[in-house]
Amino acid sequence: MTSESQPSPLVRAAGGPDAGAIAAVLGRAFDDDPVWRWILPDEASRVRRLTGVFGILLRQVHLRHEGSEAAGRGPDVEAAALWDPPGQWRVPFGAQAAQAVPLMRALGRRVPAALRALGEIEKHHPPEPHWYLAVLGTDPPAQGNGLGAALLRSRLDRCDAEGVPAYLESSKERNVILVCTG
Repeated sequence: MTSESQPSPLVRAAGGPDAGAIAAVLGRAFDDDPVWRWILPDEASRVRRLTGVFGILLRQVHLRHEGSEAAGRGPDVEAAALWDPPGQWRVPFGAQAAQAVPLMRALGRRVPAALRALGEIEKHHPPEPHWYLAVLGTDPPAQGNGLGAALLRSRLDRCDAEGVPAYLESSKERNVILVCTG
């Protein structure tokens, strides 16, 4: 009996053509996230709504910073990390205004709950310059194959080389081991 080895994760810069695939992957990845389950309690529409939210955030915020990355064991996007460079993690008011209507469509009546939750998270953000990992997610069928760790390693190696700290939050307890050992 031979065992097939898994291909090594391929990490690459994410760009505009990746936005749809990344949004879909993140929508599925965050379906069981405790914060997003509270913000979007309707299981039947959660993945669709999350895909919409991540698509908006990708196109209007994260991709323009040119720090986000996609990963997979082949050419398909199976995981993504949305990084913001030092001093660019806050969403400017103009970008917030541009996102308002699309986010209302995606979140519906849960906009106030989302804003409260994200506002509480933001209160703990460190003031010193740092790379901010806003989102890291792996498509559920691809989880456990080292994609998230490869994405973390990719940026953290550069942070170490440049002497710049990194910051992230995690609302899934099972992901803390990834962060601590990634």
